[in-house]
Amino acid sequence: MDYLLTEEQKMLKEMVSKFAQEKIGPVASDNEKNHRYPEDIIKEAGELGLMGIAYPTDYGGAGMDYVSYFLAVEEISRWCASTGVIVSAHSSLVCDPIYRFGTEEQKKKYLPDLLSGKRIGSFSLTEAGAGSDSGATKTTAKLVADKWVLNGSKLFATNGKEAEVFILIASTDPSQKTRGVTAFIVERDTPGYKIGKIEKKLGIKSSSTAEIILEDCEVPKENLLGELNKGFKVAMVTLDGGRLGIAAQALGIARACIEDSIKYAKERFQFDQPIASFQAIQWMLADMWMEYEAAWLLNWRASIMKDKGLNYSTESAVAKLKASEVAMDCARKAVQIHGGYGYTEDFNVERYYRDAKITEIYEGTSEIQRLVIARSLLK
Repeated sequence: MDYLLTEEQKMLKEMVSKFAQEKIGPVASDNEKNHRYPEDIIKEAGELGLMGIAYPTDYGGAGMDYVSYFLAVEEISRWCASTGVIVSAHSSLVCDPIYRFGTEEQKKKYLPDLLSGKRIGSFSLTEAGAGSDSGATKTTAKLVADKWVLNGSKLFATNGKEAEVFILIASTDPSQKTRGVTAFIVERDTPGYKIGKIEKKLGIKSSSTAEIILEDCEVPKENLLGELNKGFKVAMVTLDGGRLGIAAQALGIARACIEDSIKYAKERFQFDQPIASFQAIQWMLADMWMEYEAAWLLNWRASIMKDKGLNYSTESAVAKLKASEVAMDCARKAVQIHGGYGYTEDFNVERYYRDAKITEIYEGTSEIQRLVIARSLLK
């Protein structure tokens, strides 16, 4: 589908593909098995401009568009879904809300280091009793003199172990639920802030997922992001863009499943012929590719809408829902095509299968995406 891309986008895709294949691919399995954060790779990605693709050069970004960003995350995720989500969460969930809702002072203070990859960001909305229901947020923020004092805990913060800059959502008026939450920029070395449990996960094991604990965490007054009690809007707008990053991650996983399955089907012989000659295998491959292309086009459409400044909330939900379910289906078929070997760690499809599942859960479960879509249809 390169005919839909500009020459600049094609060049970026080729560059990222080469970088991912040469630098990320060879170490992905070993990093995953050892739960190792790919620090050197992220540093090089920052030097290549991949941590701030869709942001203006004035703030240290690459000055490209969101389609370019989606292409880059897909190419990275094709070789390592963990690295893909590290880049995606950093760019979509931290850089974007600061760029979109931050004051000029906040942008100048945080964006140059974030967009260059010198500092990593993390976004924290989920709590033990507030997942899909963000209105149930229990973490509180109270203004005391010239500081906001935060108390509570957050769960499932992607990049939480390594991040230095966090976007946190806290309740500033508990009686108003979603109309009483506010977004804050919190730095890791802030007194009262600490990292709690690091989750042991089914997949994306090279990406950290952390608990954030806030105990009388004093945040400067000027670190309020956006408007007071308008944090729900900050979170929802941020997640709209984040869903395109996760859709891109899912597309990378799906493509890895397809490409590995084609290679294996040509090499694996049964009954004196490659299994690629069997119709059952051919039909699985055909279905995988058809669904991948459909999901790719949906993400491309939503990314273009974001670039044009159009309302793309429903389209991002459609793209994320489709791509995540395609990734899971392609992973299931890839394991089936590989047979017994697909269930072993000797082949990467076992990792793809585990990595694919999370795309149906984070940044809005599939059920939440269907809710968003249905509400749009029934307006």
